[in-house]
Amino acid sequence: MTKENKTLADALTPRQIVEELDTYIIGQFDAKRAVAIALRNRARRQMLAEDIQDEVAPKNIIMIGSTGVGKTEIARRLARLVDAPFIKVEASKYTEIGYVGRDVESMIRDLTEIAIARVKAEQTVAVEEKAREFAEERLLDALIPMPRSLRRQQQDADSRLLALLDEDEEDEMELEGDDDNDSDMQMTFDSPAEGEETADPDGLFARRERYYKTRDMFKKWLSDGKLEDKPVEVNVKPRSVPFVEIFSPGGIEEMDINFKDMFSSILPNQTKKRRLPVTEARQILMQEEAEKLIDMDTVISDAIERVENAGIVFLDEIDKIAGRESRHGPDVSREGVQRDILPIIEGSTVASKYGPIRTHHILFIAAGAFHVSSPSDLIPELQGRFPIRVELKSLTQTDFKAILTEPKNALVKQYTALLETEGVNAVITGDAIDEIASLAFQVNESVEDIGARRLHTIMEKLFENLFFDAPEFGKDTVTIDAAYVTAELAEIVKDQDLSKYIL
Repeated sequence: MTKENKTLADALTPRQIVEELDTYIIGQFDAKRAVAIALRNRARRQMLAEDIQDEVAPKNIIMIGSTGVGKTEIARRLARLVDAPFIKVEASKYTEIGYVGRDVESMIRDLTEIAIARVKAEQTVAVEEKAREFAEERLLDALIPMPRSLRRQQQDADSRLLALLDEDEEDEMELEGDDDNDSDMQMTFDSPAEGEETADPDGLFARRERYYKTRDMFKKWLSDGKLEDKPVEVNVKPRSVPFVEIFSPGGIEEMDINFKDMFSSILPNQTKKRRLPVTEARQILMQEEAEKLIDMDTVISDAIERVENAGIVFLDEIDKIAGRESRHGPDVSREGVQRDILPIIEGSTVASKYGPIRTHHILFIAAGAFHVSSPSDLIPELQGRFPIRVELKSLTQTDFKAILTEPKNALVKQYTALLETEGVNAVITGDAIDEIASLAFQVNESVEDIGARRLHTIMEKLFENLFFDAPEFGKDTVTIDAAYVTAELAEIVKDQDLSKYIL
């Protein structure tokens, strides 16, 4: 969709954002409304004067709800909607014993890496045509290399031209006005020397003309796609970078050193000869040429600006670090993790190998089930940085039915499409969908509520036999009705225990 714009006229309205989220996510209007307003406020902030723009803090959100109700999906789809840098981290991982060498600031560094990769991909698309031209020239050099005699002639001509250009300004001006000198220079490139054609009809000039005609013919074949399967040997740069592991108390990120660039400048720039089909060689050469055309300084500055003004960090399982040391165990202090995260959410400057990253306007969306704790168990300073709290409702049987059929990526569409690749057309009747939704709701109620993830469990078991038999299936069409669903899931209904099927 559209990137986050700097004019309100171009930015999506909250209602439009909710409508786009409805395409993929069923229900949870309150949560969608909250994130839509928070996103729109970003565009509004861009319209403010600079002196007040920096004072407007992002409206961070806490989503409260059990697993599988759509918390992560809402945040992820929101980021995709505006093409914003997005990262999901589990807050609970910072409490694990042995979790050293990485600190909470690593989430911002990882978000920056994601943004740089995205901007670099966009720049690659922008220079794709120019990179293709250079890559095809390298392919032509590999398919029909220039003969040595012609290469020497070309080198001699280049050397002669450089020698003329190195003369003083007065001599160069005389050279420009001297027609005889121009004709001498033209001799090597455009016409044979006097008497050369008669003495040697198949001389260097004629061979050079034949070479370039052949090259033009191959170039046309490349453009027409007639050489895609032809093997060719090309010199490519190895992708591997020497691995060096360094242990430091504060983590390797704080050292602010780009080891990849450092080693690439120290070690020789070696190439490896590979024999590949033209179609594969072109892609590799295009990547190499695109990297030469891309200005990494521009990429880094653009990526940092996106992170600082449009980045979204999704802090999952924040309820696992809620609490005031009421329990004792092998975990790292949960309140200590909260205090480590607090400065990043409040707004601080994180050092990275690309430069300082300001977190003052990054949108933080936290989420948790809060079954055994509540948001009020967080330290007061952290609570104050999440002014918006929304509670996501547990999914009903009607919601399950809608999830199966309505979203753009509905499960029914996914599973039938998988079977279509085997030439089997699966027709799922309305009563079958009702039965699947009823069963998913029933098991969630009686065993454990895992939200929409239960549908994945049910559907996988329902289609298990069809997926196994599809390559040898004798029918073109199979109908899945309520009776079929009951028969396939009879054991699950009987046992009321899906623990061994949970993915």
